[in-house]
Amino acid sequence: MLNLRQKFGKFGEDLAARYLKKQGYQILCKNFRCRFGEIDIIAKDSDTVVFIEVKSRRTSTFGHPKFAITHEKQERISKTALYYLKKNDQSNCRARFDVVTVNSVDKKTDVEIIKNAFELAYK
Repeated sequence: MLNLRQKFGKFGEDLAARYLKKQGYQILCKNFRCRFGEIDIIAKDSDTVVFIEVKSRRTSTFGHPKFAITHEKQERISKTALYYLKKNDQSNCRARFDVVTVNSVDKKTDVEIIKNAFELAYK
């Protein structure tokens, strides 16, 4: 059973996936998990594999969701993306990291795609 926060997170991810499809992305996978971490959505945008982090907010208390991805989170996403590419024999393909923000404040929901939100972060 999902708690309220988890339900809102799922709502944000589902909304983001629908929005991405309307923008021409082809969804390949949702909630990809491995020992390194999780990637919310993996999609294709033309000839590029895109690893997408979805950040959702119901209030502005903690600021805009686009500022919520720490360097540590970027490292986990990067390691997970490299694992995905290797596992699927796509190590030589083009790839990038996007962030989709879902800001649902005052009964108004805004969705924004930030392309190339960060570079590969790996230690």
